[in-house]
Amino acid sequence: MSQYYNNRFKKPQPTTMKRPFVEVKGGTVNSCENTPVPINANTAGAVAKLPVVLAELNVQFNVSSTIKLPELALDIKRIRKTLKITQCLLLQDTNVLFIKGFVRKNIEYSTPGWCSNPYGLCGEIRHCTVDVPFDCTTPITFNGNDPLPIIGTSNDEFVYLRSQEINRPEYAEKDRLLSSDLSEINLISTEYYNELPYCDLISSRIVEFDEHLDRTTANYRLPVGEKLFREIEEKMVIFLTIKLLQNQQVAIAPIVGPCAK
Repeated sequence: MSQYYNNRFKKPQPTTMKRPFVEVKGGTVNSCENTPVPINANTAGAVAKLPVVLAELNVQFNVSSTIKLPELALDIKRIRKTLKITQCLLLQDTNVLFIKGFVRKNIEYSTPGWCSNPYGLCGEIRHCTVDVPFDCTTPITFNGNDPLPIIGTSNDEFVYLRSQEINRPEYAEKDRLLSSDLSEINLISTEYYNELPYCDLISSRIVEFDEHLDRTTANYRLPVGEKLFREIEEKMVIFLTIKLLQNQQVAIAPIVGPCAK
């Protein structure tokens, strides 16, 4: 019995456990040889459905916004920007292109911290990521192919001839009522699924001017000329190159000569 209690209430002994770790070996790649493979292609001509360029254009956006940081900052260390388009839509049967998107900005800034005096200050480097939206419309000049014409939906009603007895005293027995049947309806509904033009992004360029607002000392003892801020007023001019395309059927002529072999 004593041995049972001794084993049951015995203190656990510390164990030595190894923590897992990542190990990578090798990674050196030498030159690789290759052998060309003959390309088998249809040289007899074909009809293919391909993206056709309707237009290529440069669009300019002028964006002005104000960003408020979650805390006081001393200065901006770095701003990384990424342009993102969420809508690029050609309104069919017009030449108006609707463009919507935003600029993703990752702002790295320094904070005053709690160690500051007229000779220096120490703080932390933090970051804040924001999305600055923009939205505009622009007219399109189709300097490539014209878009395919829109084919609309149609609903056609048709009737059948019906011959009926009249059974009225003012009509003779041999008289018949010839007309359509009012007790039925016959329809033909047709839908055409048109190809929607779409956009490809080619390049973007952003010219930016940022200015600190509400600069203050905020009861901090700061070196000469140093001030803190929370709000940033920014002005951006965005140059965006867009290619407008549409899937269309294209006839490819047959290849003649030595290349056809």
